[in-house]
Amino acid sequence: MLAGDLLGGTAAIAEESDRFGGEFPVSGYHYMGELVRALQDDDFQNPGLFAVEHGAELWVAVEGTAGKSCASCHGDAAHSMRGVAARYPAYAPKRRELVNLELRINEERTGRMGAPALPMESDALLALAAFITYQSRGMPMNVDVSGEARRFFEDGKAFYERRRGQLDLACGQCHDRLAGARLRGDRISQGHVNGFPFYRLMWRSMGSRHRMFRWCNWAVRAETYALGSPEYLSLELYAAWRGRGLPIEAPAVRP
Repeated sequence: MLAGDLLGGTAAIAEESDRFGGEFPVSGYHYMGELVRALQDDDFQNPGLFAVEHGAELWVAVEGTAGKSCASCHGDAAHSMRGVAARYPAYAPKRRELVNLELRINEERTGRMGAPALPMESDALLALAAFITYQSRGMPMNVDVSGEARRFFEDGKAFYERRRGQLDLACGQCHDRLAGARLRGDRISQGHVNGFPFYRLMWRSMGSRHRMFRWCNWAVRAETYALGSPEYLSLELYAAWRGRGLPIEAPAVRP
């Protein structure tokens, strides 16, 4: 099924939400131009599908001292990973902190496979994340912000609402108040994260949610944080909650 079929409608849906003050979430897909949407919709043209295919190869590749692959424990990803990405990031009781999908992949590699952790934003880690997330395509994001996760959610909300950088801008000033407005040749979206890992045409590569957070911080000339940092993990949880109910469409394509 094509992404356009899963999501339905066009930019008119985004305009409808903007007219009501952004009261219901709209995927960034609907803010894209026709050509970008067409590129995402076509699984033969979508450049992010190369990462998914690479991830499928890594899923069955035996690595590490335990002589195992991801498939050794989890079997067919189409079944075992269905719905998993929709729940991340999540609170990890043993670690007493948040983990996102990339950190969980590395935890499984080091703890069960005896394999080295993959560097954040590496092609291999993005490919595995894209492959796993692809198994949840069309499912609604549904992160848990209750219990121990609540304090991280509040930290992420505070980050989202805090003005920062030389431009003195908060995330919400663009993605809440100005969603639908023009920024040079682009339309400002609501800033949802249901398309990640995505392929960004500007970068000519795949990118994670945290890479996008860093890029946004850089764009407003603000301090950036490390990929996988507590700050970005909390922001990721809040961002996923903001878009709760939106269907996962990874790998999305964005300008």
